[in-house]
Amino acid sequence: MTLRATDERNAEQIAYWNGPIGERWRARQPDQDTLLAPIADLLLQRAAPSAGEVVLDVGCGCGVTSIELARRIAPGGRVLGIDISAPMLGRARERAPPDLPIEFIETDATAYGFEPGAADLLFSRFGVMFFAEPRKSFANMRRGLRAGARLAFACWREPQRNPWLMLPLEEAYRHVPRLPPSAPEEPGPFAFADPRRVRDILEDAGFRDVALEGVDLSLDIAIGRGIEAAVETATGMGPTSRALKDQPPELREAATAAIRAALEQHQVGNAVTLDGAIWIVTASSP
Repeated sequence: MTLRATDERNAEQIAYWNGPIGERWRARQPDQDTLLAPIADLLLQRAAPSAGEVVLDVGCGCGVTSIELARRIAPGGRVLGIDISAPMLGRARERAPPDLPIEFIETDATAYGFEPGAADLLFSRFGVMFFAEPRKSFANMRRGLRAGARLAFACWREPQRNPWLMLPLEEAYRHVPRLPPSAPEEPGPFAFADPRRVRDILEDAGFRDVALEGVDLSLDIAIGRGIEAAVETATGMGPTSRALKDQPPELREAATAAIRAALEQHQVGNAVTLDGAIWIVTASSP
């Protein structure tokens, strides 16, 4: 059964992830899973799920992390995959092996009535930076955790540390208008870049032993398929896709050509590798 609970302050994000962007991420699921696999592997290592545990996977998207979590907590455990995007959850349900203990729910983690004290692990790969009021959201999620439960999530660090996202955007800005400026704390991919803010949010929500591990990455945005695949990744996701949205065809074409030329400078064989940087955030529920 699909359940739905929402906080009205997250309405803009709910609409965004249920529109064309949600469909695009669904369509790009195999490529996105491949691109982000090193991050998922590292986060799973830090989270250390084990057999019999109950796990909340927040912002589970197309389900790759929920499926792997379910493999690791079987037998005896269960995974609740939570997301606001119906298109991506549809893909997650299609992919999940029927013998794994997973349930996917379309809901807003800010408002969902979690079973109190039931979960051993709160997990998220890039799914917690989009809450309008993150303190409220994390406080609600913590209610679903038992005493001593663990938190582990990945989030992006500062934009300047993530040229895999920002280089294409700056090339696009040579031809299309800049996106409206956003405050550092507004919901979005870089909303948790400031480690002090992350600590404050989690501690205010009742978490303890908060730790942030900075990880530097090299991401092949071509996933081994050459320059055109890299251009597709660069223009089809993140802030660059938003900047190009609804622009006249001639401007999109000019921006895409500039992005291609910039990415060619990073091409070695069929790989186009750019730097990225994340935080692995861990904490505990007292």
